[in-house]
Amino acid sequence: MTVIAMTREMATLGKDVAAGLAERLGLTVVHHELVEHDVAKRSGLPESEVHRFLEGEASLLERWRVDHGKLSRYTALEILELAVKGNVVIRGWGATYLLRSIPHVACVRICAPMPWRERVLMQRIGIATPAVARRELERNDAAHNGAMQRMFGINWTDATLYAITLNTAQVPVPDCVEHIVKLTQCERFRETEQTRTALFDRLIEARVHSDLGQRFGGNLDAVGIDVKVSNGVVTLSGAMSDERLIADIVRRVHAVEGVRGVESQVQYLAFARGLG
Repeated sequence: MTVIAMTREMATLGKDVAAGLAERLGLTVVHHELVEHDVAKRSGLPESEVHRFLEGEASLLERWRVDHGKLSRYTALEILELAVKGNVVIRGWGATYLLRSIPHVACVRICAPMPWRERVLMQRIGIATPAVARRELERNDAAHNGAMQRMFGINWTDATLYAITLNTAQVPVPDCVEHIVKLTQCERFRETEQTRTALFDRLIEARVHSDLGQRFGGNLDAVGIDVKVSNGVVTLSGAMSDERLIADIVRRVHAVEGVRGVESQVQYLAFARGLG
C-alpha cells in the first residue's frame, strides 16, 4: 500500500499536488483537522490549543503549559497508525521525519521561491501588496519550523529528510504529481513484508512509549528505560533500583496492542537503595 509523507510550505500549491496524488493513486489525503482531533482526544487538550501548537501559533503561555514530550508522543502515534493503514498522503505534522526510516514511505517536500509564493498568496486570498504577503509567509514558516523544533528537534527545510524536493515555480503541479507517482513505483519504494514489519515495529514502539509515558509522566530516557522493537518483540534495557517497578513495566508492555513478546534486559541496581 502506498504511503506518501509530504511537507509543503504555504502558497507552494502543495495542497494541489496532494489532491492530484490522491486522484491519480486512489489515496486518502490526511487533513490537519483529523490529526488535530485525534491528538487532542489522546492528550486531553482542547482541539483549538493543539491546532495552535502544531501550527506554531500558540501563545507563550500555551507553549509553556503544553507538555511537548506528551504531544510529540501522541502525534507520532497518530501518524504511525495512519501510515500502517496505508494508501494515504500525510501532509505535515512531522510525518516526513517520523516515517523517513521506513523504506516504502516516499518522503516529499514541495517548495518554491518567496517571490513566487507571494504572488500565489496574493491571488488566493486577495492580499494587496507583496510586502504584506511576505510577512505572512515568513511568519508561517517561522512558526511551523519552531513547532517542529520543539516537538522533534528538526529543521523541516533539511533536504536530507526527503527522497525528493520539488519546486512548483519550476515544475508544474501535474508534473510534480507524475514525478512522485514514478517515485512510488520504483523498486526502492515498494512495500514488502519486511518494510511493513519495520513500520509496524515503529508503531508498537510508539504505543509502548505512549503507555509508559503515561505511567512515568515524562520521558523514558529520564528514568533510564530504552525500548527497541523487532518483529513485534519488545526489548527493554536500562537500569533501575526498584524490582517491583521493573516487573510492572514488563507487565504493562506485554499488554500493549501488537506486542508479541517482551525481553527485559533492565538491570536491578540493588546497591542503589542504600545510597540515599
